[in-house]
Amino acid sequence: MKKAIINKEFWAIFPEAQINFLVIKNIDNHIKEADTSYFTELLSHAGKDAEQFLTEETFSDNAVVAQWREAFSKFKTKKGARSSIEALLKRVSQQREFRPINPLVDIYNSISLKYGVPSGGEDIDKIEGNLSLGKAQGGENFFPLGAEKDAPALPEELIYFDDNGAICRCLNWREAQRTMLTEETKNAILVIESVNEEQRERANQAIEELKNLVDDYFNTNSIAYTVSEQAAEIEIG
Repeated sequence: MKKAIINKEFWAIFPEAQINFLVIKNIDNHIKEADTSYFTELLSHAGKDAEQFLTEETFSDNAVVAQWREAFSKFKTKKGARSSIEALLKRVSQQREFRPINPLVDIYNSISLKYGVPSGGEDIDKIEGNLSLGKAQGGENFFPLGAEKDAPALPEELIYFDDNGAICRCLNWREAQRTMLTEETKNAILVIESVNEEQRERANQAIEELKNLVDDYFNTNSIAYTVSEQAAEIEIG
């Protein structure tokens, strides 16, 4: 049985953190042309909702951005690495449109924008062994999305990993090709990260709406989990 496990060194850095997971089984994630307008509107509305997190003239002064930059300063990162929510909010600040990718990715991106939380997802069937979050030893295999060569993890970097190497580097900064969500994905795990109480409150609202959107669209019954230091692992498949 595969598990998702949050290692002790993560909690040592972020004692107030929480990880929300959504486990989804037996879905059809293929893009359907008839649904393009639905996802375009979903992302457009979410982008407008995200403007509430951009109240400061200087981008880096906005609370969501500043909090995650501070969080990234607490562990080893590749130069220039930023939280996934910062990348999304940057697009909002530049008034750039969000275009549909595939249903699962579109849904979690919309939730990430609406609630100002980092979110991501992996194909459970492509995970080798358990999915873990913890400090890298250094040198873990990692082929980023769109890359042509390996970009191994750095020692002490916080990564999601399995028996075959890194899955996502610097928390949700950069995704690996190997386990990314595609149209062929049938079983998936989605993740939302938070590192303080205010973020946890938004994350709890976000995971509830994420589950509702997923279950409504895919006609499934996904399972939501809240992982804290007191209960740091779950079964995922």
